[in-house]
Amino acid sequence: MDTPIFDRQLILEDDLVKLIPLKEDDFEALYKVASDPLVWEQHPNKDRYHREVFENFFQGALDSKGAYLITNKQGGGIIGSSRFYDTDEPGSIAIGYTFIGRDYWGGRYNPAIKKLMIDHALAHFNAVIFHIGSQNIRSQKAIERLGARKIGEQEVAYYGEPAKPNYIYEISRADWF
Repeated sequence: MDTPIFDRQLILEDDLVKLIPLKEDDFEALYKVASDPLVWEQHPNKDRYHREVFENFFQGALDSKGAYLITNKQGGGIIGSSRFYDTDEPGSIAIGYTFIGRDYWGGRYNPAIKKLMIDHALAHFNAVIFHIGSQNIRSQKAIERLGARKIGEQEVAYYGEPAKPNYIYEISRADWF
């Protein structure tokens, strides 16, 4: 069901958050969120809070042409980032590289972000895939609460980084709508 009409950087928003295409001049503001070591504590690359490591991550986001800057519509300010990217699974697209500041953990923000992205993706694809670090329990639980099911394991090489073990989760259109 993959269609060439899918816009990886369509502005997505609800009452809580607004996802806008990431731009090069967003670096400093986004790095303020990313510079907290606890944000990366369970991610495959725990060093992303270092500026030079985050620069590589940020360049990968720009190069993906599917990355978003996530803003808080209720209180202003930057929450974090996420992106769409290609996957080897036919008829699907991946959502990932997501991080949000600690002030937004454990509440309504991550589900709102993911719902906007999943709704948009499943209007064009049969399934959405999530690659989540094998040690990232927090993200695994969060995606399971949205109805994703674990379908496998894979070594994933993030942009400019060595491959690390990840779990693969999926939400199908049939299960979502």
